[in-house]
Amino acid sequence: MSVELTATQVLAGFGGFVVLVLAWRAGGRRSRRAADAARGGARLLSLAGRVVVTAGAIVGVQWLVITHGRNTTLVWVVLGLPALFAAYTLTRALTVATHDRRDGRR
Repeated sequence: MSVELTATQVLAGFGGFVVLVLAWRAGGRRSRRAADAARGGARLLSLAGRVVVTAGAIVGVQWLVITHGRNTTLVWVVLGLPALFAAYTLTRALTVATHDRRDGRR
């Protein structure tokens, strides 16, 4: 049994193979991008959950001290300490670091 192919048939077969390989690789890249996006979304959701739980704990302690505490100093500490941490975090996040271009150090 002998198979005889023309040059056009060989080129068409090779072209089909190349298209198949490219489609397979593109699908891999697309799935990798989707997985990375899903991981990023999960990280954001995890961070949001931790922020909500921490804020709930802070508000709960503040509520207890304000409603049941008679010590004014304790109330100011309970209200002021979280405000200091929040101010420090926001200041660090919003501060722009400058570069000294002469020696490459900050």
